[in-house]
Amino acid sequence: MSTESHLAFMRRAIALATENVRSGRGGPFGTVIVRDDEILAEGVNLVTLTNDPTAHAEVNAIREACHKLGMFSLNNCTLFTSCEPCPMCLAAIYWARIDRIYYANTAADAARIGFDDAFLYRELLLPIEQRSTPTTQLLQREAKESFAEWENSTIKIPY
Repeated sequence: MSTESHLAFMRRAIALATENVRSGRGGPFGTVIVRDDEILAEGVNLVTLTNDPTAHAEVNAIREACHKLGMFSLNNCTLFTSCEPCPMCLAAIYWARIDRIYYANTAADAARIGFDDAFLYRELLLPIEQRSTPTTQLLQREAKESFAEWENSTIKIPY
């Protein structure tokens, strides 16, 4: 991929973000996923439109790309996003095995306009018992059966 194509893909992500705000559909975030120098999928933030807190631009683009390819792995793909990914999106990017991330605005830029994820990063570093949302483990021994089934399964699809 050339520098010019990198810039073009980022401009597309930024244009998606801007149009998303102008249309009233959601927040100022846009993403494109590229494979073989072509856009495979696009996504915008649709949290408020869909009442889905996971409907971030990156997650929506990942879902579309995986659906198009018929697979859950996006190896050999590059993600261009109008803003540094939040912790949820970053985790989704890693789970999808995307090779590279390019971003425009920073997390600090997003925080300045009301999209502050700093508390999530702090929460992840805390022991479970110190996190702000009470979290309690129940029925671990019973739940291990599911893991044992997975370990012994001959029909599982590893990922």
